[in-house]
Amino acid sequence: MRMVIMGGGKLGESLARIMLERRHTVSLIEKDRARCEKLADSLDASVFWGDGSRVAVLEAAELQDADVFMAVTGQDQDNLVAAQLAKEYFHAKKVIVRANDPRNIDTFQLLGIENVVSSTEVISRLIEQEADLAHMHLVATLNRGKADICSMVLPQNSALDGKAVREVVFPKGTLLISLIRNGSFSIPNGSTVLQEGDELVAVSEEGRSRALVKLLSEIKK
Repeated sequence: MRMVIMGGGKLGESLARIMLERRHTVSLIEKDRARCEKLADSLDASVFWGDGSRVAVLEAAELQDADVFMAVTGQDQDNLVAAQLAKEYFHAKKVIVRANDPRNIDTFQLLGIENVVSSTEVISRLIEQEADLAHMHLVATLNRGKADICSMVLPQNSALDGKAVREVVFPKGTLLISLIRNGSFSIPNGSTVLQEGDELVAVSEEGRSRALVKLLSEIKK
């Protein structure tokens, strides 16, 4: 996924590191030049110097091509302006905003910003969840939502590449039910050897999808 983070403070830097570790593409916007240079030296990310509440800066960071935009500066007003631009001007797929003052959350939401949080921990968890689930597609639900049927393609350099199904410890409450490889459909068994690029379809109990996608997203170290 491609992510644009506005705000290179402790939170922004921490979020950038988390996303980079998960092999996502990150662009980071910071308006303090010295801080910007420091971030550019320490992060394997595209770092942009400028005010993220300006269209030209957001364009330079390629927000128009991003999957997620996060406004996490220490200034709620800047975060709100940037979030509105991301939502209304750039039509960003997902916009997440930090509210430094919890009293501003209702105001942000009234102005159309749905994902507003004030806790650093909540922001990190929300972003990780979005990043995870973006790789999996819901095919159908069973038993009134008590179970999901989902599909996912094993990524390049998958940690499961070359492993037999019986060697993989799938999360409790999940079951691999089909495999598509080079356009050919098959029902996997214990001896089936997985390959990167395989499209897997699995059924999972309610609440188990994230554990499953985490397993299927693992990259070789």
